Formats: sequence, C-alpha cells, structure tokens
Amino acid sequence: MSTKYGLVGYNSSRKHISISIPSSTEVMSPHIKSVEELRVLGINLSSLSAPTQFFICVAGVFLFYLIYGYLQELIFSVEGFKPFGWYLTLIQFGFYSMFGLVELQFTQDKRRRIPGKTYMMIAFLTVGTMGLSNTSLGYLNYPTQVIFKCCKLIPVMIGGVFIQGKRYNLTDVSAALCMSLGLIWFTLADSKVAPNFNVTGVMLISLALCADAVIGNVQEKAMKLHNGSNSEMVLYSYSIGFIYILGGLLCVGGLGPAVAFCSEHPVKTYGYAFFFSLTGYFGISFVLALIKLFGALVAVTVTTGRKAMTIILSFMFFTKPFTFQYIWGGLLVVFGIFLNVYSKNKEKMKLPTLKDVRSWLLTKKKVRFLSQNV
Repeated sequence: MSTKYGLVGYNSSRKHISISIPSSTEVMSPHIKSVEELRVLGINLSSLSAPTQFFICVAGVFLFYLIYGYLQELIFSVEGFKPFGWYLTLIQFGFYSMFGLVELQFTQDKRRRIPGKTYMMIAFLTVGTMGLSNTSLGYLNYPTQVIFKCCKLIPVMIGGVFIQGKRYNLTDVSAALCMSLGLIWFTLADSKVAPNFNVTGVMLISLALCADAVIGNVQEKAMKLHNGSNSEMVLYSYSIGFIYILGGLLCVGGLGPAVAFCSEHPVKTYGYAFFFSLTGYFGISFVLALIKLFGALVAVTVTTGRKAMTIILSFMFFTKPFTFQYIWGGLLVVFGIFLNVYSKNKEKMKLPTLKDVRSWLLTKKKVRFLSQNV
C-alpha cells in the first residue's frame, strides 16, 4: 500500500491533490533501466523515433530558454533589483514546485521513485547552480556570466568519468574544447568593450559552475537507475530547494528588504518572474528529457549552443557594440556542435579519410586531363 498526502476538502467526494510515496513495505526494483513512457508537456516522446525525439527536445530547449534568458536580463535591468538575486531564485523555485505538482496530477503513477536523500543532494546542487548564477548577475554583465556557464562542458565530462564511470572519445573532448573556447572568444570581445568585472561575481559564478557540472550527471544516474519521471524530479528537487533558500534568507535577514522592493514594483518583479519561471520550467522539462534519452553530455552540448544564441539575442535587444571576434567565436562553437553530432552518429556520417580525398583529387585531375585531350 502507498501512503498518500493530500489537500482534502470538506466533502470526501471532492477531488483532491495527492502525491504517492512508496511505503517501507513496497518493494521497487532499484535497477529499472527501460523508459516505459516519457511525456514532456503532454507530448508522448516514447512512441517517436530517436531523431524526432531529439528534434522536439532541442526545439523546446531553444524556444523556452531563449525567452528565459531575455527575461532574466530584463529583470536585472530594473534599477535597484541587482542585490535580490537569491529572492528571485526563491520565487522561481516556488513557481517550479507548483508547476511540477500540477503536472504530476496528469500522470498515472504518482509514486516517488527516487530516494529522498538523492533529492536532498540534487536540491542542494540546484540551489547552488541557479541561486549563485542569478546572484552573480548583480556583479557581472550578462555575457560574462554566460561564458562562465558555457565552460561547464569539460567539468560535465570529468564528472561523467568519476560519477558514472563513462569514457569519452577524442571527438567528444574536441567538441567540448571547441565550444568552450569559441564561446570564450565570443564573449571576451564584449568584456573588452564594456567590462563590468567583479571578483565577487567571478567567485559566485565559478561555484555555480562547479554545482552545474555535477548536477547533470547526478540527475542522469538517478533517473536511469530508478526510472523517475521529469515532473517528479522537478517537484521534489525544487520544493526541497525552496525550503533551503527560504531558510537561508531568513537566517541572513535578506527576505524583508527583497519583499519590500518587489512590492513597490510588482509588475516588473513578480510579473516578469512568473513568465521567467514558466519558460524556465518548460525548458528544464525538455532538458531532463534530453538527459534521460541521450545523456548529460548531449544535453549540455545543446544548452551550450542555446547560450550562443542567447548572446546574439542579447546584442539585438540590449544595445551592445559589434566586433568580428563574435563571428570567429561563433564559427568555433558551430564546429564544436558538429563534432559532437558526428561523434554520436559516426556510422551515419562517415567523413572521408585522407586517402579518399587524395583518390578523389587524382580522379578529378585525370578526368580533366582526358577532357583536354579529346
């Protein structure tokens, strides 16, 4: 039997929200490897082919996270809001928890499959990566913050080796290096033109990077080992994280000033934060689907490419000077994405060897010589 916790009305016949948690007497295999049914925002991806699944997930990540990035920069452009990054994260986690609870009601199996201790660790890492990242925007300009976050490709690969025992080939390593170096080149150009550098911001985003490098591998391992759903992962990790942040703000006395400021600007703070959280929730649902279907490295590669597009949109909507270094950095990122895609589809995308190129050139030269003699 499962123990159920719910919000029950005065009449027992009324519908109520419920979350099922396996009791100690229920035995559930800890080594469920198959994905029975994977739904993202009502879309059943399980019955689709792998390329279609990948296309839908990538489209979802790009669409919702591009809007997410725009709203994030827009919120921090509100005068006086920069010191309240942790309060924004608290609001964000609260909305995510509500969205996850609503989505969970549309799933048939409401059991919590992943252990509570694992969720406590995932919540701690999530608080670190999102809270520190949001707070760093109070000390760094947006492109500088993005470039630090993009450098998590290599730490994710290192985390995959130590946490899951994975082994990556030279192509994967080259892809990670190309994308990271390209984005560094791309964004440093903006840092030179409009520097807004602060040691505190660097420390915050570096700590966020460390947490971000670990969380993808921990999520992938937990979801594959226990076959947890996306809505379950979001609900428990963000609701526990909400408690962490709320306790921290109460301890340091940061809750009162933030509430007072946001009350004076409700539309530009709570209004923007709602849509910021909504698009972020939709985006994280597609990221979790990518992690579950294709692994943490593919998910990070896609999100890193999305960050490059976010930077481009940042220049379009928020006035910034232009330099050709952006183009060269962008091309290096595109090459890194190509290397990663090629690494996953070597059989379908066989590149010509040096011997093949030499043979083709000799054949072409011979045909040209014969045509001249005719």
